[in-house]
Amino acid sequence: MAARTKSTKDRPSYRCTECGWTTAKWLGRCPECQAWGTVEEFGGAPAVRTTAAGRVSTAALPIGQVDSRQATARSTRVPELDRVLGGGLVPGAVVLLAGEPGVGKSTLLLDVAAKAASEDHRTLYVTAEESASQVRLRADRIGAIDDHLFLAAETDLSAVLGHLDAVNPSLLVLDSVQTVASPEIDGAPGGMAQVREVAGALIRASKERGMSTLLVGHVTKDGAIAGPRLLEHLVDVVLSFEGDRHARLRLVRGVKNRYGATDEVGCFELHDEGITGLTDPSGLFLTRRDEPVPGTCLTVTLEGKRPLVAEVQALTVDSQIPSPRRTTSGLETSRVSMMLAVLEQRGRISALGKRDIYSATVGGVKLTEPAADLAIALALASAAGDTPLPKNLVAIGEVGLAGEVRRVTGVQRRLAEAHRLGFRHALVPRDPGRVPSGMKVTEVADMGDALRALPAGLVRTDHGRTAHAGRLCPGLARPYERYEGRKGTPNL
Repeated sequence: MAARTKSTKDRPSYRCTECGWTTAKWLGRCPECQAWGTVEEFGGAPAVRTTAAGRVSTAALPIGQVDSRQATARSTRVPELDRVLGGGLVPGAVVLLAGEPGVGKSTLLLDVAAKAASEDHRTLYVTAEESASQVRLRADRIGAIDDHLFLAAETDLSAVLGHLDAVNPSLLVLDSVQTVASPEIDGAPGGMAQVREVAGALIRASKERGMSTLLVGHVTKDGAIAGPRLLEHLVDVVLSFEGDRHARLRLVRGVKNRYGATDEVGCFELHDEGITGLTDPSGLFLTRRDEPVPGTCLTVTLEGKRPLVAEVQALTVDSQIPSPRRTTSGLETSRVSMMLAVLEQRGRISALGKRDIYSATVGGVKLTEPAADLAIALALASAAGDTPLPKNLVAIGEVGLAGEVRRVTGVQRRLAEAHRLGFRHALVPRDPGRVPSGMKVTEVADMGDALRALPAGLVRTDHGRTAHAGRLCPGLARPYERYEGRKGTPNL
């Protein structure tokens, strides 16, 4: 009799250690999460296991009797960082700070470590990417020298844990988690298994000692945190450190926070003497000039809960090539292209399609929210007509493809910030809510209303003549009729 085939229950199965996807055969790449080398065999029919009840570490208490003082945050003495963390560092909390190379992560955390040490809190700074002498040079430059700040250069996890026993710090800074490896785990530093082991060991040590831990994390070329996704789930707080390395502005955003909100943003300025917080960063995004310039418009963007006044600039020049250029900096190319299409189709400004268009923001800020659409459109219209907008004007609103101006969130907060900085005229969508006293707010329903609200603004048509901006929009009295060379005045 033929041998009986192997039962399906006895066949080995394979599972992805990242996302848990299972398959009947081994694959080099998980088709679910696209991770390489994570599919492993976990055997055939699992053995039946039972877990007996064991001794509990602490007795369960009514939630009202749990001491909440153990989760009280302690200030880092960096107000902008405290804003994002929700008040400061909680004892036993593990914070992951991720950002691109050269953005200033090490400088910020070294400053935090020095300020914690100045309050008689023993602090351990472990560098795995630089030598101790290199960190000392940076500490001299930013003034981060203190007797309670201990420095060690280690790449071995067991050595890091040994330093914890020797120093017994209340704050640990590790730079970075991807460069430390455990000798008990196979694989190179930065691998998924190594990162998981290093992070798990440090998290256990932080919880047992009541020690706050700051981990520096690398990012991939796409901007995501390098390593297994499990790393972000294990830590208590995930912060993203953003900024253009050619600009001074740095932003710290909360991605995950078990002790506070995730809609806060901290603003910093990076300079030769270190990094400092900016309580009022709007000045970095504005150009100081005596007279208004064509092609510029101001808007108010929301970074988390914080309103920031930013300036949008546009420039149009005659194109020397069949396909005109479309260049953006700090703005989404797709949104600028949409505003060009709306102005050309709904605003009848056809000259834009044959010209090179350059648009940018001031100070390195990136405007990605739709509330900047109206400012982008007005800056483009101002540049097309070579006519400046009023100096104290701000524009807020999302523009749809039909030319309508839609409502955005936080209009009252935006107007209050603009009024605080001295701006007295605003173009906003309908129903803005409470308006600051002394501020003129003009409600606009579409691009026609927005262009008509401008004082005697002129835009240039594709025939080289000019007309009032409001008369170039559909829905007004009469559209502009092209003048074909007949005597007399064009019919406007």
